Amino acid sequence: MTAFKPILTRHLGQPGSSTIDYYLLNEGYRGARKAVLEMDGAGVIDLVKASGLQGRGGAGFPTGVKWGFIPKDTRKPVYLINNADESEPGTFKDRLLINHNPHQMIEGMIIASKAIGCHLAFIYIRGEFVKETRLLEAAIEECRSNNILGKGIFGSDFDLDIIVHRGAGAYICGEETGLIESLEGKRGWPRIKPPFPAIEGYLSSPTVVNNVETLANLPHILVHGAKWFHSIGANPESPGPKLYCISGRVKKPGVYEAPMGTHLDDLIENYARGVIDDRLIKAVIPGGSSAPLLTAEEIVGLPMDFPSVKAAGSMLGSAGIIVLDETVDMVQACYNLARFYAHESCGQCTPCREGTTWLTKILERFTAGRGRMEDIDLILDVADNIGGLIDFSKGSFGKTICPFGEAVAWPVRAFVEKFRHEFEAYIATEAVA
Repeated sequence: MTAFKPILTRHLGQPGSSTIDYYLLNEGYRGARKAVLEMDGAGVIDLVKASGLQGRGGAGFPTGVKWGFIPKDTRKPVYLINNADESEPGTFKDRLLINHNPHQMIEGMIIASKAIGCHLAFIYIRGEFVKETRLLEAAIEECRSNNILGKGIFGSDFDLDIIVHRGAGAYICGEETGLIESLEGKRGWPRIKPPFPAIEGYLSSPTVVNNVETLANLPHILVHGAKWFHSIGANPESPGPKLYCISGRVKKPGVYEAPMGTHLDDLIENYARGVIDDRLIKAVIPGGSSAPLLTAEEIVGLPMDFPSVKAAGSMLGSAGIIVLDETVDMVQACYNLARFYAHESCGQCTPCREGTTWLTKILERFTAGRGRMEDIDLILDVADNIGGLIDFSKGSFGKTICPFGEAVAWPVRAFVEKFRHEFEAYIATEAVA
């Protein structure tokens, strides 16, 4: 593999990189102009399908295929929603892109809108991202002033405007139908599917929800082509550049851009400079806190792409890599994670609403020194009743409306199954005392 040069983050840290003047001087909006002036929507969809771009928000669903679900003969308006509600613990890449190069993402939104026939798009952003909201609003105004948004963009007959909408900071609104409900002014409760958003989304109209990083890839695909994009990375089933967030017990936490499929141990050792004080790795969460953790043995030589991480028994998700070293108390870490999900459960589904609270109470018993040996299997039983069994080779068996149930059940189950001895040690220590 040839030396990789950053694509999405190549302008980070450059003075004025968030302005339209800087972006236009660096070939900005070339891809959008091509999509609007030289292509029809079907052509853009076919190009993105050929590139193999997968959604970077967590699920990894093929982007062009998702766009293709929009009905061709609909008489309803079509909407695009940019999911900038970055809320997965361990994930902080989208915020970086917005801060340093918002026009790259906006250009991606123009390309996606052209593909699906959208004339009004939304950026749904976390309410806490005050600085980023102001940057986006300023960037959108710059675009309107330069005929890049508004009526007849680039001198064409294609109209498009973008509205920034601040959410209330709920984890559940990262799920696309919960996000749509919130955007409509309602409680952010995920919807039962079908119908899927491509058929009935925002205001019961066809809607596509894409992630910030997904959209940021589009200008480069339009300029350099599908074959170029498909050539990046080690696995042709999961190509392109990828932003990896590395945090936890590492010497140099941060966001690192690398080809999809870069090995997990390489990312930790060579990008994040290894573990603090050169301690041993105990486990790694590879895709944000909702991904089942992997042991130190399981991460060796593991390509960080969607199919490879799935085959290893976890998921790439948002690529939020959290490193746990040998000093981490796995019972306390599991309890901390369970408390977060109990707090963020929307309460719509009984298994999730009640089960996350039960998990937290059981784990709290452990941390307070009152754990019982039968509690270990009880944790697994409750987890299965919330999120179903994990069998990535056959698919998952969720028991709730949205994947939130799995988001707590899978990681908790992995903590207990892979580090059962630490839970048992808590009980043994108390028994001796």
